[in-house]
Amino acid sequence: MNKFLLATLLVCGAFSAKAQKIFSVDNQAYADVKVYVVDNEAYADLKVYKVSNQAYAGNNDGKWYFVDNQAYADKKVYFVDNQAYADVKIFFVSNQAYAGWKNSSKKHHFY
Repeated sequence: MNKFLLATLLVCGAFSAKAQKIFSVDNQAYADVKVYVVDNEAYADLKVYKVSNQAYAGNNDGKWYFVDNQAYADKKVYFVDNQAYADVKIFFVSNQAYAGWKNSSKKHHFY
């Protein structure tokens, strides 16, 4: 019986964990975070991997799932054209193993 209770608690905890579901807005006035995409990962604060299913989205660890409706998003982002206006600089990686924060002082933008 204890194993069943433990398994139930673990499953419930996994579903309640906050995923990084992102919505890209067209106006920075509606954004929670302004991001700039850098060309070189050396200049990034966060390395982002775009997951194909929201079940694979991370918990503020760089694994993003882009939603089609802002009502389902954890964070709304606006992509700026100048890095001077960005809250966070990101670099898109091709492998989820490389996703994550390089500058953890910026993590608060995605809580």
